[in-house]
Amino acid sequence: MILDAITWNVDPEIFSIGQLSIRWYGLLFASAFLSGYIVFTRFLATERLTSEMMDQLLIYIAVGTVIGARLGHCYFYEPEYFIQNPLEVLKIWKGGLASHGAAIGILLALWLYIRKYKLSFLWLIDRIVIVVALGGAFIRLGNLFNSEIYGRPTSLPWGFEFVRDKLYDSNTGELLPTVARHPTQLYEALSYILIFVLLFLFYRKRHLKVRDGFIFGVFMILLFAARILIEFVKNDQVPFESSMRFNMGQWLSVPFIVAGIVMILLTKKYPKYFSQEPIPKAPKKGRKAK
Repeated sequence: MILDAITWNVDPEIFSIGQLSIRWYGLLFASAFLSGYIVFTRFLATERLTSEMMDQLLIYIAVGTVIGARLGHCYFYEPEYFIQNPLEVLKIWKGGLASHGAAIGILLALWLYIRKYKLSFLWLIDRIVIVVALGGAFIRLGNLFNSEIYGRPTSLPWGFEFVRDKLYDSNTGELLPTVARHPTQLYEALSYILIFVLLFLFYRKRHLKVRDGFIFGVFMILLFAARILIEFVKNDQVPFESSMRFNMGQWLSVPFIVAGIVMILLTKKYPKYFSQEPIPKAPKKGRKAK
């Protein structure tokens, strides 16, 4: 028997107790941070970051991700609406998070973090991006359980029929028939897992032989190149994208790829400005830092 399509009819809500609702998206979003924290603490165990520093880092990244992703969606995709209705920005439960905004939010959060602990930004970001790729996979799986951010119609056997997400004709208002579509959430999740594995293995094998900033540059190129390719089969997020040759997600990915290329070239051309030295050991409890 040949599979025509996969019927996707998963309830985004796991269970509810009164007004309290536990949803797959929230569970997977939390799993993104938890898994990243576990992996990060395991492979940095020999680099002497204190548990307090690790806990603070998790908080900084979580806040930066949520605020950046929300503001990115509001002001990259629907700026006119949210400028006129600024309080709507706070209603995050209605949906609307942008990965490009999350990337900017994480960078700003890390900048604030390294100022507090006097760390090297490039040293830290090289390690952070490894677990960011893993976290991105969890979040895209959350989008899958929400039946959102999927792709265009397809006749491929792994197409998903998202029966819970009702689409209506913009002219007549009639309900459109459900058709198989590209599960772009899975495409992105799989690409992010692959990037995580590649960067993690590279870090384990080569992290003492490359300059700070190199892994960060590779991450930027791989992740946003994957994003550009997948966007070709993804539905437009907002109506104005239908008239664009390349959609907003693709245009927003270009600067990140350019930044990644520039970073790699700089580490090669000006190696003396990019340290290979490990981070200084954190002060032990009960002793003052010099």
